[in-house]
Amino acid sequence: MLATAPVAAAGAEDPWKAVPGILSRIRPPRFPKRDFLLTDYGAVADGRTLCTEAFRRAIEACSQAGGGRVVVPAGEYLTGPVRLLSGVNLHISAGARVRFSTDTRLYLPPVLTRWEGVECMNYSPLIYAFGQENIAVTGEGVLDGQADNEHWWPWCGKDTFGWKAGSPSQAAARRRLFEMGENDVPATERVFGEGGYLRPNFLQPYRCRNVLIEGVTIHGSPMWLVHPVLCTNVIVRRVKAVSHGPNNDGCNPESCRDVLIEDCWFDTGDDCIAVKSGRNREGRRIAAPSENIVIRRCQMKDGHGGVTIGSEASGGVRNVFAENCRMDSPNLDRVLRLKTNSVRGGFIEGIYMRNVTVGQVADAVLHIDLYYEEGDKGQFPPAVREIEMRGVVSRKSQYAWYMRGYRSAPIRDVRLTDCRFDGVLKDAVAENVEGLKLTRVRVNHRPYTTN
Repeated sequence: MLATAPVAAAGAEDPWKAVPGILSRIRPPRFPKRDFLLTDYGAVADGRTLCTEAFRRAIEACSQAGGGRVVVPAGEYLTGPVRLLSGVNLHISAGARVRFSTDTRLYLPPVLTRWEGVECMNYSPLIYAFGQENIAVTGEGVLDGQADNEHWWPWCGKDTFGWKAGSPSQAAARRRLFEMGENDVPATERVFGEGGYLRPNFLQPYRCRNVLIEGVTIHGSPMWLVHPVLCTNVIVRRVKAVSHGPNNDGCNPESCRDVLIEDCWFDTGDDCIAVKSGRNREGRRIAAPSENIVIRRCQMKDGHGGVTIGSEASGGVRNVFAENCRMDSPNLDRVLRLKTNSVRGGFIEGIYMRNVTVGQVADAVLHIDLYYEEGDKGQFPPAVREIEMRGVVSRKSQYAWYMRGYRSAPIRDVRLTDCRFDGVLKDAVAENVEGLKLTRVRVNHRPYTTN
């Protein structure tokens, strides 16, 4: 990906003027008006017959014919992993429910994937595409990963998700993978899968162009739900993400360019939306930032953060615009969350939020923390700058803002304009923040000005 400058520096022209240009480049893929009915390829809608081969045959036939829709009609279908090919719109009809088997062996052989920001060969994502163009998952049906406290989730190693002392966990493989990333072991030699217990993500297009994910409901994900990696021109629209397992982030564009996330509903066990770009040395080596991302008209219920940047942001994140969203839950921790540290490094710049209405959040409306996880124990202090909130209104939170930078690498140029934060229980925190500007900001009905 080519480098792109941040859209505006502090005090410069309105950065939101860049949004129409970003949106002009984001276009949904087009497909021929040609349908391939899944049941014509051997699928049985009884919820018990394994339909993996039917999906494969239908998708291959559709792609080889020049593209179209693979239509999953109403009914319940059991399958292993589904792999998309160029020109294919996998259409999950209203009344259809695709259940993904919990037999982990079906997700082998391993495929190239990213796991917590590090490349490896691991279980296939439940829906996967690699190096394809013009692909989609659409429809009003349900995608059910069937993950729960007996399947997939216990591997996280937490008893709240079914793990018990002496049972398998991901801890050893996770450490080994991160060590491989730090030592530049080729990704094809980082082989996991059976015995590694690294849970797959649900829907992952990898190195793809022109991607549409629209209308579907996603339940029971082993890990991250929608995870485009190194993709260009991505639309995630009217998706309902409802999954409360460990690391069940709703939508995580990673090292992607030109992304639109709109009219979605998030009720998740981790961040609702988290923009990422690789972890530690791996992210710096690949050096592919996430940039030019527009988020609008989404609703966030439960989750760690409504719109989050990081923590795997070592390749950088720039030019993220979030507007006209609604957030409200005692189980939603933060509205706009930036999390990183000096082990991760990278940059986070040009993050803009406006016209967001918040009922309540458990922690802070704006949360920027450079002490996330390892804290300031590395050699790569992150550059965090040019962060703006406009017209954000909140009724209840612990903090209006909570920001902690480093003395050697402060957070720079944070602006809050026309914001109102009521029901705030604690004083705002701004440690090592330079260029904080408050304009027409009220906290608990009182004007709050920059010191």
